[in-house]
Amino acid sequence: MKKLYVFMLKSFIGPFVATFFISMFVLIMQFLWRMIDDLVGKGLDFAVIAELLFYVAITLVPMALPLAVLLSSIMTFGSLGENYELIALKSAGISLYRIMKPLIFLIVFLTVMAFVFSNNILPVANLKMYTLIGDIRRQKPEMSFKEGIFTNDLEGYSIKIDKIDKNTGMMYNMLIYNHKDGTGNYEVTKADSGMMLSDLKTNTLELVLYHGHTYTDEGLKNINARKTFPFRRLKFDKQTVLIDLPGTDLQRSEEGTMRSYSMMLNLKQLNYTIDSLQAFLSQKKAGDTKRLLANNYQKSKNSNPRRDSVLMQESRGLYNNADSLFLTFEPDDQKQAVDYALQYAREVKQRMQDDLQYYVGQQEKVIKNQLEWHRKFSLSFACFIFFFIGAPLGAIIRKGGLGMPVVVSVFLFIIYYIISMMGERSAREAVISPAAGMWISAFILLPLGIILTYKSVTDSEMMNTEAYTKIFKKLIAFIRKKKDART
Repeated sequence: MKKLYVFMLKSFIGPFVATFFISMFVLIMQFLWRMIDDLVGKGLDFAVIAELLFYVAITLVPMALPLAVLLSSIMTFGSLGENYELIALKSAGISLYRIMKPLIFLIVFLTVMAFVFSNNILPVANLKMYTLIGDIRRQKPEMSFKEGIFTNDLEGYSIKIDKIDKNTGMMYNMLIYNHKDGTGNYEVTKADSGMMLSDLKTNTLELVLYHGHTYTDEGLKNINARKTFPFRRLKFDKQTVLIDLPGTDLQRSEEGTMRSYSMMLNLKQLNYTIDSLQAFLSQKKAGDTKRLLANNYQKSKNSNPRRDSVLMQESRGLYNNADSLFLTFEPDDQKQAVDYALQYAREVKQRMQDDLQYYVGQQEKVIKNQLEWHRKFSLSFACFIFFFIGAPLGAIIRKGGLGMPVVVSVFLFIIYYIISMMGERSAREAVISPAAGMWISAFILLPLGIILTYKSVTDSEMMNTEAYTKIFKKLIAFIRKKKDART
C-alpha cells in the first residue's frame, strides 16, 4: 500500500503544480487586461511592474488553488481510468476510497495551509498591492481620463468629460471642479470642448477650453468675503487652465492609509472591527432614539423642550387630549400652530433620514467585514469540495490530458464563481446574511461532490451514453403505451 500511496501522490503532484501555474497565468492575464488603461503610458520601471505582478500573484493564490485542485484531480483519476489502472486496482480488491486516501490527507493539508495563507499573508499582499495601484494611478494622471466618469487623480481638481475623440484628442462637454485651496468646490467651469497638452519641461498640464462659463463663489474662495457671499460668473470663448503635475518618478505613499480596509485585516482584526462597529452602531441608535423621544415627541414653541412632558401631565386635568387644547386657540393661533408643527415635523423627518442613511453606511461596513471573515474559510474549504468533485468525476469520465478535464473544470469553476458572486452581492445588499452569501456555493456543490463520490465508488454508468439511451427508449415506449391505451 505504501507504493500505491507514493504512486498516487506522484501522479497528482505533477499535474497539480502544472495546473496551478497555468491558472495563475490566466488570472494574471485577466488582471492585466482590466488594468491595461492604468498601466500604459505611465513610464513605469520594470522593477515597479515586477513588484506589482508579484503582489497580484500572491492575492490570486486563493482563487487559483481550488481551480488547480479541481483540474489536477480530474486529470489524475481520468488518466488512471483511461489507462485501465483504476480497473486493475479495483479488481485487486482496493476500493476507490483507499486509492484516494493519500490525496485526501494532502488536500486537507492544502486546505489548512490555504486558510493560514488567507489569514496571515493575503492581507499584507492586498495592502501592498492596492497601495501600489493607487500610486500608479496617480502617476501621470492626465492619462487616466475616461468618458462620463469624474477623474480625481489631479490634485485639487475633479474633472468629468462626456466624450473624447481618440483621433484628434478633442474633449467635449467638460465639467471641472476646482477645490485646490481645500475650502470646497468654490469654482466650477463648464466648457463645450477643450484640448489637453502636457509640458514635460515645466511639468504642467495645459487645458485649453472653448466656449463655456466659469462660476466662482468668492465666499468660499476668500474667508474675508464670506459675510457678503459674492458670486462671479465669467463667460469665455477660450480659456487656458494650468495644472501642476507630480514628478515623473513614481511617488510612493504610506501604507497606513488603507490599513483599515476589510481586505487588509486578519481574523483577529476583523473580529475586533466587527464588534467595535456593531457596538458603536447600537449605542448610537439607542442614543438617537432616547433623544428623539425626549426632545421631539411633544414640543411647544416658547417653552423648554425638557418640560414638554411635564406640561402634558399638567394639562391632562384641564384637557382630555391635544385636539381639545387645539380647539381653544383662536383661528390665527391654530394656523400658526399647524404651520409650526409641520415645519418642525419636516425638520425631524429630515434628521431621521440623515440618521438612517448613516446607519445604512455603517451597516454596509459591518457586512463587508463579515463577508471578508467568511471568505477566508470558504475559499479554503473550496479546495476540499473541488477534490471530491474532480476525483470521482475523473474516475467516471476516464479521460486524462488537457482536453475533457479542462472543459469540465472550467465549466464547474464558472458555476462556482457565478454562485459565489450572486451570494456575495445578495449579502452586500442585505438580502441574505453574510454567512449564507459566502457559503451558498459550498452548500450547493458539496452535495454534488457526495453524489459523484458515491456514483464512482459504486461504479455507476453515469457517463455511459448507452445507459441514458436505454432510459430514453423506455420513456418513449411508456408514452406510446399510454397513447395506445387511450385509443
